[in-house]
Amino acid sequence: MYPDLPYSQACENNKAPILAILQQAFAECSAILEIGSGTGQHAAHFAKNLPHLTWQASDQQHYLPELNERLKRAALPNLPQAFSFDVTKQLMLPNRFDGLFTANTLHIMSWPIVESMFQRLDELLTEKATLCIYGPFNYAGHFTSASNQLFDQSLKSRDPAMGIRDIEQVVALAKMHAFQLHEDFTMPANNRLLWFKR
Repeated sequence: MYPDLPYSQACENNKAPILAILQQAFAECSAILEIGSGTGQHAAHFAKNLPHLTWQASDQQHYLPELNERLKRAALPNLPQAFSFDVTKQLMLPNRFDGLFTANTLHIMSWPIVESMFQRLDELLTEKATLCIYGPFNYAGHFTSASNQLFDQSLKSRDPAMGIRDIEQVVALAKMHAFQLHEDFTMPANNRLLWFKR
């Protein structure tokens, strides 16, 4: 733990159960792109425990200095410095990734930006890529817990465009980009991990 760097207790709490699934989902992958790496706690933990792959962190420009400082201190050969990524803009990369991970981002983005993220997948990922999305989701328009409902109200008080997404909409959007839901995992604190395959 680095007291001079941003810290997320939620990341610390959920990194082990997420890793247990990523060890399966990314077993045959070699290069993962993480969208919305935040504090970098996930990136450092997953790269350390998945040494067979390269973990590429990314986030908005203003998060990069502290994010990259954490990655630098991790000093892992498979954890390069993070780059700036805005999902609403095209990103030209020399190579595509065969896996993508994002945690607690879809409810922060407006729905049009979620759609933009999925539209970027063809540019970013290989034809047989794996996609893992972690966070809270609603089912048939219903919250899975009272705490999620309160969280949704809190999000909307910050920005009406934010909010917990319906899993049916996310699955339908993924299908439009040739991703099929492979498994839907129950996670701690009323979250889910959605594992999609092409």
